[in-house]
Amino acid sequence: MKSELPGYRGKALKFLEKSGAKVGDKIKITKGENAFKGLLMPRIALSDPNHVVIKLVSGYNIGIRADAGAKVVVLEQGEGMKEPKLPQPPVGGEALPFVLIIGTGGTIASKVEYRTGAVFPSLSTEDLYRTVPELSKIARVKASVLYNIFSENITPKRWGELAEAVAAQVRESRAKGIVIAHGTDTMAYTAAALAFALQNLPIPVILVGSQRSPDRPSSDVAINLMAAVTAAVKAPFAEVTIAMHSWISDETVSIHRATKVRKCHTSRRDAFQSINATPIGEVRGGEVKMLTTDYKPRGDAGKLKVESKFDDKVALVKFYPGFSPTLIDRLVADGYRGIVFEGTGLGHISQSCFDAVERAAAKGLVLAMTSQCIWGEVRMTVYDTGRDLLSRGVIPLGDMLPETAVVKMMWALGKTQRRNDVEELMKANLAGEYSAGRFPEQRRGVA
Repeated sequence: MKSELPGYRGKALKFLEKSGAKVGDKIKITKGENAFKGLLMPRIALSDPNHVVIKLVSGYNIGIRADAGAKVVVLEQGEGMKEPKLPQPPVGGEALPFVLIIGTGGTIASKVEYRTGAVFPSLSTEDLYRTVPELSKIARVKASVLYNIFSENITPKRWGELAEAVAAQVRESRAKGIVIAHGTDTMAYTAAALAFALQNLPIPVILVGSQRSPDRPSSDVAINLMAAVTAAVKAPFAEVTIAMHSWISDETVSIHRATKVRKCHTSRRDAFQSINATPIGEVRGGEVKMLTTDYKPRGDAGKLKVESKFDDKVALVKFYPGFSPTLIDRLVADGYRGIVFEGTGLGHISQSCFDAVERAAAKGLVLAMTSQCIWGEVRMTVYDTGRDLLSRGVIPLGDMLPETAVVKMMWALGKTQRRNDVEELMKANLAGEYSAGRFPEQRRGVA
């Protein structure tokens, strides 16, 4: 039987049980000359057992110690922990454009677990619709849960499954756009994977996440989700993108190209930044504003092509002082087919690695170079070290992000095992992974 006092234990539980109160009731707690009125809130079960938490009319929660001098009275019975019914679209809603939301998990589909206080993936995307009823004024939303996991558990195999699921919906559902609710930690990897796997997209595919769960007052779920659905309906492009807060305030959500975006902050709401590029657009005041004319327009669903196989025998290797070349040999011994180096500066690793690089190339591995620097590009002809690596078969990847590069190589090796073909694919600008022309001025970091 579900507890009517979830999270309470010890002295606080006994204190409430005597009054017959349950979570959601309006109660009054009296202590001496002081009286506190509010809604009885659930507690985290592993917190202290001596306090009762109520929500005041002001909206603030307070904890009141359940000691011998305190008294509690139920003023009005609530509905306990019952969840509200799913709101229905307004009259005439059938005329609104149709948008599909595919849930994969993550903070945007999470809530607080009251036993430990941890955030865990539990909300379905129907719950997101319940949490953000404003969606019913933007589009007819249909929710479909593909996964319910945190993004660190999403694998290359799941990228392929997600690509196939998106393609099936594009062909069958006649959706105006598709929104994918995804955890932020690896969202850039998944976005890049879909950008390569889904070719000739006819509609936008927009990944969206949140840095703070729907339970928190500072949650960015509603703003990000409304912006993503708005872009799915109104944006003129047909690409894979990421929609997240542009700044710490709620006015604007940026739309980032899938292959040029990185999560740059652990917790801020504007964690995502376009690197060596500007966002392709933004959503503000319920409207989409394009910031570039360089995008693929909406098109014909009949031209969609899906190449959803990824080879996970590709490593992303970050060079550092003291790096041992035996790590390269180990990858070769373990059957890896490709290595993306995250080198220093213009694309360098130590001379001590040269022999291991030669051995890897001789075994047929595809070797490529990106930079640890956030802005700028790999230029391996400036110094001897770079030229020596070029002569040993290392491919320079310009300003391609390391995350995008490792995903692209997995995709290329899933498409063909021929080394020359893979190298040509890595050099080609297939989904905007290489910047064109001069790089725009960038904000050099986030506080």
